[in-house]
Amino acid sequence: MGLETLSPSRAGDFKHCPQLFKFRAIDRLPEPTTVHQARGTTAHLALQRLFDLPAEQRNPEVLYDLFRQAWAELRTGDEFEGLFESVEDERAWGIESLEILANYFSIEDPTSFDPIDRELDMLEDMDGITIRGILDRMEETPDGRLVITDYKTGKAPPERYAIPAFFALKIYALLVRRRTGKTPDALKLMYLNGPTVYEIPVSDAQLDAMDRQLRALWTAIDRAIDRDIFPTRVGRLCDWCSFQEICPAFAETPATEAVGVA
Repeated sequence: MGLETLSPSRAGDFKHCPQLFKFRAIDRLPEPTTVHQARGTTAHLALQRLFDLPAEQRNPEVLYDLFRQAWAELRTGDEFEGLFESVEDERAWGIESLEILANYFSIEDPTSFDPIDRELDMLEDMDGITIRGILDRMEETPDGRLVITDYKTGKAPPERYAIPAFFALKIYALLVRRRTGKTPDALKLMYLNGPTVYEIPVSDAQLDAMDRQLRALWTAIDRAIDRDIFPTRVGRLCDWCSFQEICPAFAETPATEAVGVA
């Protein structure tokens, strides 16, 4: 059984750790939902709906109401049911979420533009490989630049560590070029908890390199599936991995030793 489709997030998983890719994409093991994931999902939905409204209605109070409405819809679903131990915990999470969301208006003025696309489901046949993902937002700036934007509700990494975070956005830029024939001019990561914005320019040479990297990843994943060999790559991010207890690296190596490996 070979690979049928690959998403930017799963491509990132394999690049980071093939064993993590196996847990998520092949074994499809469940992962515990966190309050941070709940905040991110709810904030994305609220920000998506903000741009459904006329520009003059895109203000902080409306965004807060949209967040509350989105959470009222999401909180009863299987993914988030029972996430909070008490009403007080949920209320504190909600207050903190709105405080983070308030930072959005210090980053940009949502009344000044209309996105070209939001939550765009992209499925592209790339001559032998099929890539699928959902793009947060794409807009054209007043000076005519095409920008792909991704919202983040977590804290931004230090700038010197931010470049790897653009990996998925470069894939989306490649898909946009494939679909429209136009190369995006820039990629933007918008971290609301801070807030911090990182933006990098995009070139055809970068996207050509990403195309080659994606094909190499696809080949490596197919080979791993055929051989059922998914090596572990131990590093600092293992501290946040929900599969650590069943990871072969940690079964063979004392945890304190393993986490220290860069």
